[in-house]
Formats: sequence, structure tokens, C-alpha cells
Amino acid sequence: MKQFFLTARLGLSFARELCFPLGCALCGMPLLKPYEARRGLCSACASLFELDLDEQRCERCGKPLISETKICIPCRTMAEAPAFDRAFALYPYTGKWRQLLGAYKFGSHRPLAQFFAEKLCRAADAFLDNSNDWEWTPVPARAGKVKEKGWDQIETIAHVLKNAHHMPVRQTLKRLQSDSQKELGREKRLTNLKGRIVSLAPASRNVILFDDVYTTGSTLNVCAGVLKAAGAERVYGLCLFYGQ
Repeated sequence: MKQFFLTARLGLSFARELCFPLGCALCGMPLLKPYEARRGLCSACASLFELDLDEQRCERCGKPLISETKICIPCRTMAEAPAFDRAFALYPYTGKWRQLLGAYKFGSHRPLAQFFAEKLCRAADAFLDNSNDWEWTPVPARAGKVKEKGWDQIETIAHVLKNAHHMPVRQTLKRLQSDSQKELGREKRLTNLKGRIVSLAPASRNVILFDDVYTTGSTLNVCAGVLKAAGAERVYGLCLFYGQ
């Protein structure tokens, strides 16, 4: 039965691409295979985004280490440890990686949600013990974002995680009215969301908190603090991209 639904989804994706072609989100080439249409990327471009899971990463923020050991310099100099137990970000927010996220968020290449969900699942399997025992919670969107943009990019990935990958996803958090994080400098980002994230329900014991971009870690930190106050024992942050 599971294989039947997967085949049906592939067929529907291919039919959509034939009738309303988007093409590859990076190179624009036609997506000639059902699997390509489902992910929004041709096979050649998708191969550019293989995850290097053996790369040395900071044990706190998950960004690649340059010359440090175990913990990067920015994390070492933090005034206090973050509320999340560890974070991991998949790709740098530069070059082709930035282009890919831009195609998704601003070019409305929504099939990329499937590609991103696949990568998040693979990272979770690699870095978490018994990843199936963890509940997935998306970072909540800024109030009014859906009305402004027409859709919530993270919520779309959450939908794919739940319905295509059968992950236990639950929207546990809500964001109250606040400024957009991306419009603020580093210092203001650290305080902008304090008191602006609230819990909608008791949290599960183990939570994967996921978002698109990790910059200062302030958003994950506030959300993780709320989740732990709501009953979570461990919160692991998982983001698609990391910035400076």
C-alpha cells in the first residue's frame, strides 16, 4: 500500500510538470522523470547537494569547524549555553545553496519541499539515536507572514515530512507579533523573540525543532527554551542552511 501511494504521488507530480512546467529550480531544464518532478530538481543538480555527514562540526551549533576542536569559537564565547541541546545545519547559505533556497521561498518552487524534507530526514537519522522516537516541531512563522506571502515555507516542509515521510510532526509553538528576524542586526536578533514565542500544548519528551536558516541561533534558542518549559527533556535544532 505504501508503495502504491508513493507511485501515485510520483505520477501526479509528473503530470503537474507536464501541464504546468516549472523546470529544474536551478538550471531550468525540463524535469523528464517523475522522481525529478516530485523534488523540483533534475538529477544532475540534485547531485550537487549530497550531504557530507563526515565533516567535522561544532558540537553545539552544528556549523563546520575550521581549526577548532569540538566547539567553534563563537559558541565558546557565548555568555551562556543555548536552551537546545545541539543543532545541525546542512548547507552554507551562499552560492548555489542560497540560490536553491531563493528558488523555494521567492520563486515558489514548492516541489523543493520534498527535496528539503528528504535531506532533513537523512540528517536526523545520521545524528540522532532512535530518530523515530523524536517529535518534529517547526519554528513558527512570524504573525501575518502567510497573509503577506501567501504560504508558509516551513509549514509546507512540515506537511511533506508528515504525509510523505510519516514523521510525527506537531505544531507546538506559536509566534506572537514581533519584528522580522532577518531585518535585524545580530544584537537585536538575540532579544527580539524573547517572550514572543508561546507553547500551544505540552511538549513531547524529545523534539526536533526545524527551520530554514540558522544565523545567530537566537530563534532556535528561544523556541527550545519554551519547549523545555512545556515539558521537553531534549531539543535538537535542525536547519537547512547556516549563515554568518
